[in-house]
Amino acid sequence: MLVPEELGEGEREHWRELRAKSGAPRNPFMEPEFTDVVGRVRPRARVAVVYDGGEPAGFLPHERGPLGQGRAIGLGVSDCQGAVLRQGLIPDTRELLRACSLSSFAFDNLEAEQRLFVPYAAEEHTSYVIDVEKGYEAYESVLRTQSPKFLKTTLAKERRLGRQVGDVRFVFDERDPAALRTLMDWKSAQYRRTGRRDRFAQDWIARLVARLTETRARECTGTLSVLYAGGRPVAAHFGLRSATVLACWFPAYDPDFAKYSPGLVLHLRMAEAAAAEGIGMLDMGRGAAEYKDSLKTGELPVYEGAATRPGAGAALHWLGREPARRAHSFVRDRPRLASLAVRTLKGAARLRRS
Repeated sequence: MLVPEELGEGEREHWRELRAKSGAPRNPFMEPEFTDVVGRVRPRARVAVVYDGGEPAGFLPHERGPLGQGRAIGLGVSDCQGAVLRQGLIPDTRELLRACSLSSFAFDNLEAEQRLFVPYAAEEHTSYVIDVEKGYEAYESVLRTQSPKFLKTTLAKERRLGRQVGDVRFVFDERDPAALRTLMDWKSAQYRRTGRRDRFAQDWIARLVARLTETRARECTGTLSVLYAGGRPVAAHFGLRSATVLACWFPAYDPDFAKYSPGLVLHLRMAEAAAAEGIGMLDMGRGAAEYKDSLKTGELPVYEGAATRPGAGAALHWLGREPARRAHSFVRDRPRLASLAVRTLKGAARLRRS
């Protein structure tokens, strides 16, 4: 069992080789660099190394809580989770947990094909993706077929933004720290408006994002994209990219420019820039949203649940998480209740602001 920063370069290279051979999309959340950065802001982060024939054959990044309650690395913000294993290697799940001194292993965005943990999933969710493997022009052709009004309207708003506000400029990989602070301010305000918990008010998340902006590895690079109009930022996004996948993470825009739909324009320009970089897929993550329905070309399954082994820790995990998860699932699966819940959250947020 290792603290992430204790992994040697040889072990990290084995990790990368296993990901390359897995056949799964090369999501940057599953790379050793992401685990390493989480380990620098989350002291309970660990990596279990599975050996076979004297060589590393698998890795399980995780965080260990009281009584051995385990969770996926970066749970709550990581959009792709699971073990990294040599093809064909499927350890006994409970034996692996025992070897890690874990009573449970919770996940909420488990990668598909994770045969080690999928049997323990309680729910399947949808992650929405944009395919630009054949280039941006091919993607626009898909949009013209499946969402012609959306594409036409969004491009018209982009032109209007340029006429009424000033020249529109897009930077795919912005390095200006002020732009990141602006994005975080917008996102925090959005969380408050919608009655959701402000993630950036949690110190470890703010420090995680700050460190990831400085991460420059082939398969895990922090990427801040900004849409400017008239010289000022109007929309921005921070995410992670590998050579083939852009993991969309924190998008936000200036509400003063909402009538121009700058967030949608930003996503189109991100897709265009990603395709030019040779990236074939943008993963917008789980959670239904109208903008995702308009932009998507496909879907991937992700899973939520927990693997457990008998004991007090597993019971505590169930009591601490399962009732809330079931309540959320009950509301989410009933559109009228979900709509009422959203209105209630927004109303509560307005009361707090007043």
